[in-house]
Amino acid sequence: MKSTGRRHVIVVDGYHIRDGDDRGFASAFRARGVLPVTVMSTPEPLAKFVKKNIWYPDDFEAVHYYDGDFEAMVKLVESYDPVAIVTGNESGVEFAARLVERLMPQFQNVPGTAKYQRHKGEMALALERAGVPGPRTLSTADPAEAAAWIEANGLTGRPIVLKPPHSAGTDNVHFVPAGGEWLGHFTHILGQVNGFELRNDTVIVQEFLEGPEYIVDLYSVDGRHGLVDTCVYAKHDRGPRIGIYDVADFLAPDHPDVAVLAPYVMRAADAVGIRNGSTHAEAIMTPDGPRLVELAARYSGSCMMISGSLATGDNQIERTVRHVLDGEFVPSFELVREVRTLWLCSDLAGPVHNMEILRAIADLPTTFSMAIPPEGRDMPLTNDVTTSLGWVIQGADDWDAIEKDSARIRELERAWNAARAEDAARAGAGKVHGAGAEDAAGERGSA
Repeated sequence: MKSTGRRHVIVVDGYHIRDGDDRGFASAFRARGVLPVTVMSTPEPLAKFVKKNIWYPDDFEAVHYYDGDFEAMVKLVESYDPVAIVTGNESGVEFAARLVERLMPQFQNVPGTAKYQRHKGEMALALERAGVPGPRTLSTADPAEAAAWIEANGLTGRPIVLKPPHSAGTDNVHFVPAGGEWLGHFTHILGQVNGFELRNDTVIVQEFLEGPEYIVDLYSVDGRHGLVDTCVYAKHDRGPRIGIYDVADFLAPDHPDVAVLAPYVMRAADAVGIRNGSTHAEAIMTPDGPRLVELAARYSGSCMMISGSLATGDNQIERTVRHVLDGEFVPSFELVREVRTLWLCSDLAGPVHNMEILRAIADLPTTFSMAIPPEGRDMPLTNDVTTSLGWVIQGADDWDAIEKDSARIRELERAWNAARAEDAARAGAGKVHGAGAEDAAGERGSA
């Protein structure tokens, strides 16, 4: 294939949500006359994301799958003479880095550092080498090593968290209370194939962090880190599974917590080698200061690009476009509207019915956008971000109005789950597995 003279952008693993005319990178670059092509880092789309309905191949001019021949893929990508190669999903971080380092070094991060941006054990080591405080972390396949590490680090009888080394969206994150049994979770995680279809060759064992949790999103140009947005968020637990998202509330850049969090996350981005592109970080404000839970070298997922645009008039995707095409760097942001992102939970797995109960959310004054499945779609039990039932974005000038409508949304969510449980009981099948999103007062910490 030879270049047609038209401008193209390569999106590695082009998974995205659809919201009206919004198609993520695909629509943002099209608006500037650049045609999107997606290169998939896998031989076929990941089943997890197809099922989640974030795979829309028709939004791209072409779709190419990686068959293991990297040199052939380099030649294919080069034939498009792209204006940029960008990461569309966590699954594509390392593959995109390889292509950028080879073909577009002017947009690269520190060469060879992509593994620090993906593997949670390598990430913790990178923070330690750079002198950036982080949670005590071990990556191991040996439970005996884990037991010795827990004792050596004074974590015996204290809460800890176990999770896979390569994952996202709070996939398979387990909380172990003080003095609790952790070996079962360790054995469960080790060797399991995660949502990215990668086998967990180790388990991350990490100290549990106490304190409020935050999202800090950056966009970087040539080593300069710009603050895109910051949110304080809440999660709830379902038994040992932690990190089920409830809400994310946007904060102003002059908020006192942001003044501490932003420079800390920028130091963390430096530690893992990020110089260009998006960083999505999650951090906890502990009594000893901020501590990174983890970060990713890609834009914030779920519907956060939509809510970010409503809150600040900008987002990481738009900053990417302006960086690539205009050479623009933006150091910070302005909060132009009070915005909350709220996620919905399903207490049962199976086909969803009575969706008219939840559709009433759209009529609330502060509802800006929402996404729920259609009647009859088969949906999983909610136990992480990927299995959430849906989301609602609220926006208003008055925070009290958001809180009032949030309470009503939770009432409708409870009513819907109750109706579903009654239907299942009448049918003699189904079982409620744990508390719904209204019971959000579980343990809080590392995710």
